[in-house]
Amino acid sequence: MPDDPKKFKWFDFKKNRVLSEGFSFVMQIGLTMAGSIFLFFFIGLYLDKWLGTRGVFIALFLVLGVVGGGYTAYRQIQETFEKDERRRKNAASDERDGND
Repeated sequence: MPDDPKKFKWFDFKKNRVLSEGFSFVMQIGLTMAGSIFLFFFIGLYLDKWLGTRGVFIALFLVLGVVGGGYTAYRQIQETFEKDERRRKNAASDERDGND
């Protein structure tokens, strides 16, 4: 007996576009941070094994991963705010031009 396809459509992404865009943006920021931290962790782990040190490079590269991921996330957030501000300014100027 086939399942009802509408049974699993409890969230309509088209109707809740702002919510789904916000969710995807938060996921993007989180994955950016996590990816940066993991990448730098494994670089530090490799260097520690290669050079025979005991966690020096792991600690150093973890800090670099957190700082780098935070900076990238900050830039992404700033870029989003700037795009929203430009959209608001364009909408306001279009509205003024339409009223003249």
